Amino acid sequence: MPRSPAEFADRVVAWFAGAARPLPWRAADVSPWAVLVSEFMLQQTQVARVQPKWEEWMLRWPTPADLAGVPPSEAVRAWDRLGYPRRALWLHRAATEIVERHGGEVPDDLDALLALQGIGPYTARAVAAFAFGARHPVVDTNTRRVLARVVDGRAQAAPPSAARDLAAMSAVLPADPAAARAFNAGAMELGATVCAARLPRCDACPVADLCAWRAAGYPAHHGPKRRTQARFEGSDRQLRGRIMRELRGSHRPVARDELAPLDADAARLDRVLGTLVADGLAVASDDGYALPS
Repeated sequence: MPRSPAEFADRVVAWFAGAARPLPWRAADVSPWAVLVSEFMLQQTQVARVQPKWEEWMLRWPTPADLAGVPPSEAVRAWDRLGYPRRALWLHRAATEIVERHGGEVPDDLDALLALQGIGPYTARAVAAFAFGARHPVVDTNTRRVLARVVDGRAQAAPPSAARDLAAMSAVLPADPAAARAFNAGAMELGATVCAARLPRCDACPVADLCAWRAAGYPAHHGPKRRTQARFEGSDRQLRGRIMRELRGSHRPVARDELAPLDADAARLDRVLGTLVADGLAVASDDGYALPS
């Protein structure tokens, strides 16, 4: 633990006030819906890829009712190549649930948020904290790394554990809701832009003199190695993306024969088509495959 958890938080909050990237979903006047959309899109996706898509999405569907009023196929089509397209289906379903259960307004209650399609513990807390100013610990990969280094003196965080991670963040979270909101966002920003996984910029860190890892001489990580992402080229995930591109580009069912050139292995193509149907991203009929209507 830093010599003063309050000093740790105060410095991060002060640093964030001047160093925060001007991301549009951080603007003071954005709606809770805009924040929720950004959190869906940011899951496993880089900010640079999300920002233009978020801006397009908010112009087209500025409220949950706007999105709920179109078929889910339009959400999947607009998601384009953002990746993990099930998120588009979940977001469309969440918008429908917000309209049906909450009069078209994103709820501020944590349990109500958790009950929406596609919203897990992280996203629920992020929306409650960033959209409504509620005092909840919000922990992502970047935050976990900052806490591991500054507080625990370790190069890398331990494997994720919701109970442990939330307790660690709660231990340094300011009591004031506004300061807690800024610290949640600031810790993420610090991990994303300064306390990076491979090349941390300690000379630019506002809490370098409080960092237990730095004080210990930057000991190497001796725990389990980080999992590396499976090769994309030639993977089922790549084939899923190619099939989805064809379905997004067509407003009629695409026949199985039309999809055959996407992969020489017919059995593999059928298997991947089956996973898309099982995930609700494609609908099979006698005429072929189409986006869900």
